[in-house]
Amino acid sequence: MTKHLRIAVADDELDMREYLQRFLPRLGHEVIAAVDNGRRLVEVCHELAPDLVITDIKMPELDGIEAAASIFRHRPTPVILVSAFHDPELIARAEQDHVMAYLVKPVKLADLETAIAISMRRYEQFQSLRREATDLRQALEDRKVIERAKGVLMKKLKLDEHDAFRRLQKISNERNLKLVDVANTLLLSEQILDDRGG
Repeated sequence: MTKHLRIAVADDELDMREYLQRFLPRLGHEVIAAVDNGRRLVEVCHELAPDLVITDIKMPELDGIEAAASIFRHRPTPVILVSAFHDPELIARAEQDHVMAYLVKPVKLADLETAIAISMRRYEQFQSLRREATDLRQALEDRKVIERAKGVLMKKLKLDEHDAFRRLQKISNERNLKLVDVANTLLLSEQILDDRGG
């Protein structure tokens, strides 16, 4: 069962907006906005930060795919696209813009419920992978800084690699600082001294 979600919907057809407003609450969700064009959808998403967006593709002012990309750039948000057309070109465009599911009208309640559950699961996995990638990049950057700091200690104090690392660790423990912060401070100090010498 998917948790309670705050959902923004967009469709230029009143019938479809009313359908979503009527049935999404039956699935345990809240419709926080129902608009008739892509530009307005982007605006309400920026204002209200929904958990999920369900939008038609073909709408005035800005289509659903363009709106989804704009929303995602501002704040990553899962999107379900709805269309009256099963168009391979639209599906190809949809795959490029952070869309978690694609439904063809008329939308059945069971299909909507399934699409929401799958979208939220995919989105959580996607966010988890993004966090892991960010953590890995940071770990690599930190490692490079620590290696450079070790090199400075080895050169200035004529230490071997093991002793240079132990010295960084000792300062880190004594001062209750992260190892990378100690390394950054050392590198900054060396730069200041070198600049003064130059």
